[in-house]
Amino acid sequence: MTRHIVAASLARHLGHWQTDGSREPAYRQLAACLRQLILDGRLALAARLPGERELAKTLGLSRGTVAAAFAALRDDGFLVSQHGSGSTTALPARRASQAAAPPTTLDFSIAASPAGPEIHQAYSAAMAALPAYFGTKGYDGIGLAPLREAIAARYGARGLPTAVDEMMIVNGALAGFALLLRHLTGPGDRVVIDHPTYPLAIAAIRGAACRPIPVALPEQGWDVEGLAAAIAQTSPRVVYLVADFHNPTGRCMDAATRRAVAALAAQTRTTIVVDETMAELWYEGAPPPPLAAYGGDGRVITLGSTAKSFWGGLRVGWIRAPAATISALLRVRDALDLGTPLLEQLAVVRLLEDADTTLAARRLALRQRRDALIAAGAEIMPDWRFTSAPGGLACWIEMPSPVATPLAAAAEAIDLRIGPGPRFGLEGAFERNLRLPLTPEPEVARRALERLAPLWQRLAGSGAAPRVRPL
Repeated sequence: MTRHIVAASLARHLGHWQTDGSREPAYRQLAACLRQLILDGRLALAARLPGERELAKTLGLSRGTVAAAFAALRDDGFLVSQHGSGSTTALPARRASQAAAPPTTLDFSIAASPAGPEIHQAYSAAMAALPAYFGTKGYDGIGLAPLREAIAARYGARGLPTAVDEMMIVNGALAGFALLLRHLTGPGDRVVIDHPTYPLAIAAIRGAACRPIPVALPEQGWDVEGLAAAIAQTSPRVVYLVADFHNPTGRCMDAATRRAVAALAAQTRTTIVVDETMAELWYEGAPPPPLAAYGGDGRVITLGSTAKSFWGGLRVGWIRAPAATISALLRVRDALDLGTPLLEQLAVVRLLEDADTTLAARRLALRQRRDALIAAGAEIMPDWRFTSAPGGLACWIEMPSPVATPLAAAAEAIDLRIGPGPRFGLEGAFERNLRLPLTPEPEVARRALERLAPLWQRLAGSGAAPRVRPL
């Protein structure tokens, strides 16, 4: 049913919408206020506004002023009007000129979700809150207190009590990892990683002039004995792990393994950095408490981010570590940047207020897309093995032949980008693997598989395989 908003109710929402002495025409001020009400959710979407004549009478304006305001909102995509049906609220869609000719390239090399309406609303709320900070210097290396408090509270709810002085806001989890490397390592130091792992983490390790040391993931779970051996043999300064819906495999570390890894950190006095950017994206059930909740004698540092849970364009992340470590990172950070933009931090504060509702819908959509991709894969690529991950944004695929690199190159020629396995490892490993994101619509994912099928058949039939350098 279409919701109707009566003129008196809309007038109460508008409040004192007109600024005394402003040179801005009244219709523009009215349109701006209505736009703000739509963006921050105080006017529901697809709600029918009162007629121009009725609203003009209630507000004491001419009908022409209200008509001009409605016209401006229609032009910007915030109202949809039909003759005889009135005007209903909306959010702007892409312009027809943009939508008429969608790009033919299907980009399956990146696992990230587009922004939803909640991003619009969060930024609108942030804009309204921003003037309160105009009297400050505008930057702070540790981050806004309300945001740190909100994130600390979420850690507490997950079983890891956290104080505000144990939190630092950074420009995304990757920036946080680079900051930690700058603080904890020096040129030539070793950093132990899962193998495969997040490719930009490998790039950050090499960018810090450190050497990544791989510990292979077994068929299931993690190799704690292998991790202990790598620490004993190489004396790394840092271990980097993705315990929650691992990128790219999607697996989740169980509680017993977390306890063993935390004990290993304490016994060997090795700092373990746990990347939790996927921790909120579970399908069947929430993961165990964060790894740091199992001990580690303060040696377990946690990274988090909004990029995967909400939107990749929202470059806000955080570091959870002992207060002494946060203080040391503040001194190091001064040479890199002076803080995270206030507007984005305020937007995240708003997002976290409604996070449970937003994330529940996102989890359901991702689970449905995972199931659809696996079903399409079983039909189109029956000899490929698609991993049914319990969470995350991607599906890790195993092929019978080691042709990931030539398959990705051939796919580029038909306007399809995919993530070949070697991108997620060292020295050419994982040529039998691909990573496909779960974020595209099911029909788009199916179309990508249909494009890949003839390329795969040609490569598999020819026996072509790249020359892989041994580890």
